[in-house]
Amino acid sequence: MDAIELQRIARIEDDNWWYRERREILSAELLRFSTPGAAVDIGAASGAHCRVLAEHGWRATGIDLSPDAVALARARGVEAYQGDARYLPLPPCEYDLALALDVLEHIEDDARAAAEIARVLRPGGIALLSVPCDMALWSARDVALGRVRRYSRRALAELVEGAGLVLEAVWSRGVLLRPLLRLLRHRTARREDLAPLHPLADEALRLSAALERRLPVVCGRPGVWLFARARRPG
Repeated sequence: MDAIELQRIARIEDDNWWYRERREILSAELLRFSTPGAAVDIGAASGAHCRVLAEHGWRATGIDLSPDAVALARARGVEAYQGDARYLPLPPCEYDLALALDVLEHIEDDARAAAEIARVLRPGGIALLSVPCDMALWSARDVALGRVRRYSRRALAELVEGAGLVLEAVWSRGVLLRPLLRLLRHRTARREDLAPLHPLADEALRLSAALERRLPVVCGRPGVWLFARARRPG
């Protein structure tokens, strides 16, 4: 992620519907733990998820390939280090929770990155992952965002299990948004497509995400993103 894109994300992530939705999902997942522990956020960018973890009492560490991201996260009070997701600069069996939210789709050797997630988890530790789903939705926007793939449920399950993790759950997000994305997938990506959304559009998407959370039946249907929760055996 270059410095310009990082600054763009830092400007919008507090208010943008999708970044808020990911924080909501993370907060809900943290309720599964009886006590907070040590967590690592891989692909931490400006450290937003680390701040959510800290608010819930976790000891959070951020890892990002970009030195600009690390500097920004540290400036915001996050413990952050530069590192490649395929070769994490972390000891084994150290963390109770590992996050990789919208990260694996950017990595050619995603199996190596998944194996590193498993390595740094303690026995019984949890990995929480999110990825864009379904290559049928592939578009110029994916290219503009630096993605190398979108995932099917089966591909994500095979990736997780191939790393030696036990898959506990896979669920969709953006089910209500999927028809719109299918309509737009043949558009040429423009720089303005990556700019902050108009407030009315952002609010509409926020309401759509909130509705999905109240209609859990839709989480089993095809969406735009997949989330997975997996456990290291032991």
